[in-house]
Amino acid sequence: MADSRVNIADLDLINPVLTASGTFGYGLEYQDFVDLGQLGGVIVKGTTLHSREGNPYPRMAETAQGMLNCVGLQNKGVDYFCAHIYPQIKDIRTNMIVNVSGNSPDDYAECASRINELDCIPAIELNISCPNVKHGGMAFGTTVEGATSVVKAVREAYRKTLIVKLSPNVTSITDIALAVQDAGADAVSLINTLMGMAIDIEKRKRVLSIGTGGLSGPCIKPVALRMVYQVAHVVQIPVIGIGGISNAKDAVEFLLAGATAIEIGTANFLDPAISVKVVKGIDEYLDKHGFESVKDIIGICE
Repeated sequence: MADSRVNIADLDLINPVLTASGTFGYGLEYQDFVDLGQLGGVIVKGTTLHSREGNPYPRMAETAQGMLNCVGLQNKGVDYFCAHIYPQIKDIRTNMIVNVSGNSPDDYAECASRINELDCIPAIELNISCPNVKHGGMAFGTTVEGATSVVKAVREAYRKTLIVKLSPNVTSITDIALAVQDAGADAVSLINTLMGMAIDIEKRKRVLSIGTGGLSGPCIKPVALRMVYQVAHVVQIPVIGIGGISNAKDAVEFLLAGATAIEIGTANFLDPAISVKVVKGIDEYLDKHGFESVKDIIGICE
């Protein structure tokens, strides 16, 4: 059998399959369906410095080949996570990674600093798609300056592996990727959700409570694949591919495009065991085509 191991900076993964933040809870919710020890890692739901209630309902809507959500990072804050969630997940036999969000560089840095003290959390994924409250609500990740400010602040406060999750809602994804690399990111993950909207034609109003939300699922895969390919060809740090991955074939496409690892998101809602099925499918692909290691196919697409 081919060697499935990959590395994201100092992070050792037994295989390139992770679960995406916001779609897999804290991992605990899926333990009846999945042996978490068979995964490269689990990225837990978004965590902020202070408790957040999230947006009003309705905040999810189905679309053709995908879904919209405006959950709004509902969570009980980093101190609650450290005191109550961490003890439950610290002994899970895989890489437990925390997704960190905030409203200012200082918020991000303080949250990351507290997670830095948790011995069994080897990495964080920085969600820079959050609104910068000091600049009219524009997401940090949509400008080079905004992305740089957050990553620099967190890099000073956080010593372990730092993954930065990129927004696709930008003019040039490569400019943002290069900026966060220069600011100290150890890896980038992409893409976060695309902004979208749904309308109820009977009520003649927008479906989601705040009007717009993040689009995810198979419908965004071609966009995600293109952006992963572009970024992987300009940065010197590992790329983690996200966006519409629903089976092993999708995962292999992202690896061929240059991703060192992949995250499975919306597909978890349809099949709670899809992540381990994708692990098996990647192994079967490598064996079928005579590759000795998954590293042999990373970025080899012509």
